Amino acid sequence: MLRRTSIAVSYLAICMWTCLEAVPIAVDQTKVSRPAENLEPPKSVDTGLHYDRYLREVVDFLEKDPHFREKLHNTDMEDIKQGKLAKELDFVSHHVRTKLDELKRQEVNRLRTLIKAKQDIEGGRGLKIDHQALLKQFEHLNHMNPHTFEVDDLDRLIKSATHDLENYDKERHDEFKRYEMMKEHDRRERLKTLDEDARKKEEEHYEQMRRKHAEHPKINHPGSQDQLKEVWEEADGLDPDDFDPKTFFNLHDTNGDGYFDEQELEALFTKELEKIYDPTQEEDDMVEMEEERLRMREHVMNEVDTNKDRLVSLDEFIIATKRKEFLEPDAWDTLEQNPIYTEEEMRQFEEHLTREENNLIQKTADLQKQREDLERQQQQLNAQKLELQQAVEHMERLKTQRIELSPEAKGSSVPAAHLEEAVGELPGNNQPLPPAYKQDLPTHS
Repeated sequence: MLRRTSIAVSYLAICMWTCLEAVPIAVDQTKVSRPAENLEPPKSVDTGLHYDRYLREVVDFLEKDPHFREKLHNTDMEDIKQGKLAKELDFVSHHVRTKLDELKRQEVNRLRTLIKAKQDIEGGRGLKIDHQALLKQFEHLNHMNPHTFEVDDLDRLIKSATHDLENYDKERHDEFKRYEMMKEHDRRERLKTLDEDARKKEEEHYEQMRRKHAEHPKINHPGSQDQLKEVWEEADGLDPDDFDPKTFFNLHDTNGDGYFDEQELEALFTKELEKIYDPTQEEDDMVEMEEERLRMREHVMNEVDTNKDRLVSLDEFIIATKRKEFLEPDAWDTLEQNPIYTEEEMRQFEEHLTREENNLIQKTADLQKQREDLERQQQQLNAQKLELQQAVEHMERLKTQRIELSPEAKGSSVPAAHLEEAVGELPGNNQPLPPAYKQDLPTHS
């Protein structure tokens, strides 16, 4: 069945597979009239990749080619992820290839602009530029050929998106772990600045907030019958005794494509999360709420998504509702029951922060020294410039004096003795004229 989801899902292969228009099973596909071709790509949800827009636009335009569309429909998911579909690029229509060439040129220009901006910022701060990290920005295309979109470009895009999105959740977990350790580090550093009484009060308040956060209603196991029935009753307004898995699926398949994607699954956990987190309460951290949501979605995906395409089909969902785990689930351990980091990891993290701080202090000191050296050099240059200017002015005065004392000045009525006395008193000329110079002075008869 051809289908279109409202988001670009984790793998580029899945993006391709799910970007086709939905056609009901009961309809003869040969009689379905296709809409006129439109080269304006539809909007979809961001996958989180830095090349998300390029990825989605490439998929959208490839899907418009009838040949590629047919091959896509008949190609195994694993073959798509391995890049076997990329070879079919040679058979797409000319106008689609032309549009792909244009998209690639735009992407290369975007990356070049981005990298130049990063280099300017890091260079301006005196930071060492990580050229390998910058080059990784180009891994999803062949930057050696910036003008045309080739088979190698599609192959790279598929493999990069597959790899990057497989690791996307891991990176989010790592980022959350750093967030939690930094939060604890800041708390400990603040305690060091307090006196004994204030420190004791702060510790008591901290423990009070932890206990208050832990005092929440029972959390249903994500994806269990109890959890879904609660959504059925409270969100859908239906009688829990009338719970029907297929009806529930259709109610929450918001884009009607026949699949639960990651966002649709995460939306099912909102009621559970509201039991633990309240944005108006000091003890509840909304960053932690989103991490809990991610944990719930990953758990359900691991249990229900049997073909690992990061989509839950209706069949997969119905099968899951018949398992013992759905009917009699284990208790769900929330974040506060699962320590995010160990004390040893915290120690290593703080040591890393200390090294970074020392490096920053050293760089600041080096920059200050460079600034002082430059200021000292500037002062020396200014002094030399002043001396040179004074020397030039002195030479100009001497030149003026020579002209005034030349033979042409014999008609002057000023006595020679008085002239010598006047010249000797010129500003900036504290030395008497040399004897040889005096002999050349004109005299009156």
